[in-house]
Amino acid sequence: MRGKRLIWLLVVAGFGVAAYLTFARALISANAPSPARNAAPAIPVMAVKAERSDFSIELAGIGTVQALNSVLVRSRVDGQIMKIDFAEGRDVHAGDVLVEIDPAPFEAALAQAQANKLKDQALLDNARLDLDRAVKLATRGAATAQQLDTAKSLVAQLEASMKADQAAIDLAQVQLNYSQIRAPIDGRAGTRLVDAGNIVRTTDATGVVTINQVHPIFVDFALPADSLPRVRAGLKKGDVEVTVQDPAGAGLATGKLSVIDNQINSTTGTINYKAIFDNAEEVLWPGQFVNVRVQIEILHDVIVVPTTAVQYGPDGPYAFVVGPDRKVQKRAIKPGVTSKVAAVIDGGLQAGDLVVTDGQYRIESGSFVEVLGKSSESPG
Repeated sequence: MRGKRLIWLLVVAGFGVAAYLTFARALISANAPSPARNAAPAIPVMAVKAERSDFSIELAGIGTVQALNSVLVRSRVDGQIMKIDFAEGRDVHAGDVLVEIDPAPFEAALAQAQANKLKDQALLDNARLDLDRAVKLATRGAATAQQLDTAKSLVAQLEASMKADQAAIDLAQVQLNYSQIRAPIDGRAGTRLVDAGNIVRTTDATGVVTINQVHPIFVDFALPADSLPRVRAGLKKGDVEVTVQDPAGAGLATGKLSVIDNQINSTTGTINYKAIFDNAEEVLWPGQFVNVRVQIEILHDVIVVPTTAVQYGPDGPYAFVVGPDRKVQKRAIKPGVTSKVAAVIDGGLQAGDLVVTDGQYRIESGSFVEVLGKSSESPG
């Protein structure tokens, strides 16, 4: 009997201890401070400060680099090439001998023309002597008028022959000079189109070599026709700066607008322009495609932010501004001129305002944010 009572008392005591422990845990849990599980976590965003700076208003297009002057050098006489005097891909100067053609046929033609002149000169000298004698005889009545007129006519004919002989000499000399093909302009020689030993003719369409002038150099590009008034307005203020970039956006060179085409292309609705570049470093090459940016105006000391900071809603454009307490405020703004990367703000922002540039879709006015860093977009 005592054994059963003892077991029963142990069981009751066990239940009592368990109940006490459970109550103590509940009491401790109730008195402990509650975690801030109801507080909203900070939303990560990218942001950048609005800045005061100069803003360049630019027009963008795609252009093609062209040589300032390009000449396909051709032979002006027929003959066999004896020597090539230029190096491919090297600079040549106006007057440099590029190709030598066999001069023998032209030297022979020149010698023949000179010989004909000497022959006619001898005949002319004799005819003048005959004319002098005819004049003397006619004054004494020993010669008829017909004889005198015949002597005068012969002298005139031989004088004309002398002029023809001189013209033939000049032509032969020109032909001989053309046996040396010379560079007509300063520039860079391309690959040669003929080799020594070949026969060249004036009718050949391929020519000998192409010379391109690359210092300075042109960039030809087209812009929408509505760009014309703005470009012309810019030219009235001075030179219009033109910058070219490679396909990756890296700047290559800066030049100035030099040509506006005299008509608009009605098919494409564009107008062609040309800009000239010094190209001293030869970063531009004929046939190269480049991105063109035409600077038509500079706005000074304006508020500039990245384009991604400007948002649009039913009530108009706005931006999220991060306050000192890391809470955002939705602020109405007035955007001005906008480019692909930056926007001028005419109202609603001040220099130094921290504006959200990435992550706007996750926040609203009053949201608590964590600025992870500055935007990769440059406002300038």
